[in-house]
Amino acid sequence: MWRVLFCAGGGGGGASSEALGASFPGAAVAGYQELKVWKASMRFALDVYRVTSGFPAEERYGLTSQLRRASVSIPSNIAEGHCRDAPGDLVRFCNIALGSLGEVETQLLLARELGFVDRGASEGLLQQAEQIGKMLRGLIRSIKRP
Repeated sequence: MWRVLFCAGGGGGGASSEALGASFPGAAVAGYQELKVWKASMRFALDVYRVTSGFPAEERYGLTSQLRRASVSIPSNIAEGHCRDAPGDLVRFCNIALGSLGEVETQLLLARELGFVDRGASEGLLQQAEQIGKMLRGLIRSIKRP
């Protein structure tokens, strides 16, 4: 689906291949596009774009823009952290991605209360967000492990 790109410095931040989502133990993770959490967060951002396309026009520069930017920030920070050359950088950028995930969750709840998105669509997105959060926290724990 996505063309595999590689980071100039090799990336990976020192995490194990298993933690990064490689297909099998010991496999090298060459690009951030191989990370399960990156793939899930890309699907999530696309789904947020689809849902917000039905928001009122007057929200184009308000909640629509906020939701889209925060959702795009999640895979972007994972990619940036992976492309850095230190485990601490990957952890820091995964924590930033978690913060963006919290923003999206809050904004989705607000959009639902305002009637911009129905309960079914918002619940589906919130379930995706929960899974991405679990993956991010697991990745952070595995990197911090000695």
